[in-house]
Amino acid sequence: MKRDLVFLGTLISLVFLSLLRSGSPQHLAEEACSVQILVPGLKGDAGEKGEKGSPGRPGRVGPSGEKGEKGEMGDVGPPGPNGEPGIPCECSQLRKAIGEMDNQVAQLTAELKFIKNAVAGVRETDNKIYLLVKEEKRYIDAQLYCHGRGGNLGMPKDEAANGLLASYINQAGLTRVFIGINDLEREGTFVYSDRSPMQTFNKWRNGEPNNAYDEEDCVEMVASGGWNDVACHITMYFICEFDKENV
Repeated sequence: MKRDLVFLGTLISLVFLSLLRSGSPQHLAEEACSVQILVPGLKGDAGEKGEKGSPGRPGRVGPSGEKGEKGEMGDVGPPGPNGEPGIPCECSQLRKAIGEMDNQVAQLTAELKFIKNAVAGVRETDNKIYLLVKEEKRYIDAQLYCHGRGGNLGMPKDEAANGLLASYINQAGLTRVFIGINDLEREGTFVYSDRSPMQTFNKWRNGEPNNAYDEEDCVEMVASGGWNDVACHITMYFICEFDKENV
């Protein structure tokens, strides 16, 4: 900075001398008075710090870096503390209660089916009520079903009862059903499902009973009202019979 001031002073002196040589003293004096010499002043004190300016615009997003390598698995931590003991389970009592509930549900379901069949229509005489059950069962299961409701498989012991059951089958659009007649205890000796013997009345079809294949020990009634011996293990619909005084 000091060198610059010396240089500037020297330059001004040279200019002034040049003017003296080229003009009159009076003119030079006027010119000298009109010349303004500008010399830089000394450096001032530092000003106060200005306020913070507004943030600039965000720059562009840089490229994604390379994916780092997966680190090694850390050591297995120590086992946690033991939990509190659970509440003891009365499993035997619970299982018993659930079993009883299952039995009740099964019984109610069976009764509901029975009621639905009954609502569909029954047939009756002075002393009997007949119910056609549209569930396919084996002979022994059909008999147990009727027994469980206080009855027996239908036992047509006279012409009137036989005709009523035949009409019942026809109106239901069926071709055959189990009735309560069998020779399970003694081959060739047919009895009713209440173990009473057959007497004078029967409705065997021509050539029946024939015990085909030595296994026909139960009886069906066809839509015409005729009887036919059949195997007991086959399944079909059946008719239950109830005494009115017991219903």
